Amino acid sequence: MGVNEKLLHLHNQNKVRHPLAVSRHALCDLSNVSPVVFLYLLKECYVYGTCKATAKFRILQQQAYGFLYNDPQPGAAIFVAQCLYVLPIFESYCEGFSHLIISALRRFLKVGNGMEGISKAKLLAAKLFLAVVDGSMHHEERVLIKILEVFDVNLSNIEKAMYDTDEKGYTCQMAKVLVEQYISRLVESQSYMTAVSLLEHFSIRESGESFLLKMLESKEYRAAEKWATFMGKPILCTLVQEYVDRKLQKDAFDVIRQNNLREEFPEIHHQYKESKLKKLAEKGCWDVAEARVNEDRQLLEYLVYLAMEAGYTEKVEELCERYSLEGFIKVKELDASFPKDRYLQLDELSIKEVVWVDEANGLLDATCHIEECQVVGVDCEWKPNYEKGSSSNKVSIMQIASDNKVYILDLIKLYEDATDVLDDCLTRMLHSPRVLKLGYNFQCDMKQLAQSYGQLQCFKHYDMLLDIQNVFKESRGGLSGLAKKILGTGLNKTRRNSNWEQRPLTQFQLEYAALDAAVLIHIFRHVRGYTQPPGDRAGDSKLEWTSHIVSHIDNSKISKKEAKRRMAKTDKGPQRIETKELTEQT
Repeated sequence: MGVNEKLLHLHNQNKVRHPLAVSRHALCDLSNVSPVVFLYLLKECYVYGTCKATAKFRILQQQAYGFLYNDPQPGAAIFVAQCLYVLPIFESYCEGFSHLIISALRRFLKVGNGMEGISKAKLLAAKLFLAVVDGSMHHEERVLIKILEVFDVNLSNIEKAMYDTDEKGYTCQMAKVLVEQYISRLVESQSYMTAVSLLEHFSIRESGESFLLKMLESKEYRAAEKWATFMGKPILCTLVQEYVDRKLQKDAFDVIRQNNLREEFPEIHHQYKESKLKKLAEKGCWDVAEARVNEDRQLLEYLVYLAMEAGYTEKVEELCERYSLEGFIKVKELDASFPKDRYLQLDELSIKEVVWVDEANGLLDATCHIEECQVVGVDCEWKPNYEKGSSSNKVSIMQIASDNKVYILDLIKLYEDATDVLDDCLTRMLHSPRVLKLGYNFQCDMKQLAQSYGQLQCFKHYDMLLDIQNVFKESRGGLSGLAKKILGTGLNKTRRNSNWEQRPLTQFQLEYAALDAAVLIHIFRHVRGYTQPPGDRAGDSKLEWTSHIVSHIDNSKISKKEAKRRMAKTDKGPQRIETKELTEQT
């Protein structure tokens, strides 16, 4: 087998015949190739290859595995051991090539090959270990551990190598002393992972808790966990308690979970579970939180408590009914007396009607109403997807709010039943130069809409947009934080990550969705009276909100980065709406 010419492109400039033309032939038969020549040919392949370093290494690793089938003498295992003796003379290539050929041999041995001469190979590897220990030869610590593992070198092999004889009956005491002395030197130099790997490999269990504390003091947590796992439950329990004392709750929980220590540490396990549930609840990920509970009654009750605290009444009732939580039968009385934050309500925004639109006639009526407005608030919702690597769900609804009415468009049903009408009506609304569309972080909504309904022309470009986020540059608390800052009251965001694809939506979901669109208009009305903090703009205390209006953005022809830049950039072109009229409205 030769080097893959297609992947390892070799330089052939000036049409000079390179020695590598010979090397491919030499590697096809290793019966008369010495380890030095073999390594030299590998080096030449690596040096003259034009792939990136990682790709070259991966290709050579595959090739080295194949080369071991080409009859290396006196056997693959012995041949690799001899290569490891030679590799230090290759200096900068030593570590990488050591990993390469060790990995190739591991794979070769795994399928039952190369067992001839394995005893001699073990003795060679043991002698190599002794040479590294006494400093007469240098190999990286990680390479040394791999050598011991792949050749399965034990204390008996070390003892034989020390006396250079194959006699039987050794007690291995001298080998053990030598290994322990080397481990002590590693500990002094704080090479804890290598020390632990050697203790584990040679099954040496004499170290005490002081060794564990040394690793923790040096923050070598991976090494500490590896050693504790090897030592067993007593040391694992000590490790968990040390983690707790050092306020490393997540690390403590991981050790408990991975080593089945829940019975030993029930309170720690439960406290960590509760902290995770609280974080999920704060993010609005109630479905994920419920899945994590796994019908643990104590955690279910805590989740109900969190839902009460958040003012998420329907979630409280849903959990109590689904899991028969008799202790929460009087949910409404409990909820009424539960201290909650004051949130903005829909009736405070002078909204007279919330209209659900899922058929063509209703969509045409909504379009006629929106076209008569000068300013509308626009927002979208979609079902969250918690699976890593999977694509986002389709945008489920679009909310469009006027001064006194909010239309909630069922995009999924309208797209299925009346695609052309949906495309035409949204084109009239979103492309209209006479209607100013307000959004919050609208770049995200634009991206989701384009991904969800790429065949529709209405989402290809937008006219007359004003992203409220760009005007206020508010980074804390999102839209709720901005509403609290401008209007004095924030929004309840507990339903943000609910299932927006269920039909019908609950009354709470409808109110949440309507609020997100309607509040944009009320924030917009306060723009003229909002004063920038001192020093934000020299000589200008009022917001120049009109400069943030984007009169046109083509979502189909520009990159995401460019779209974001244009959304944030001051629009220098002529605005096709009377600024004076908008100013009067505010």
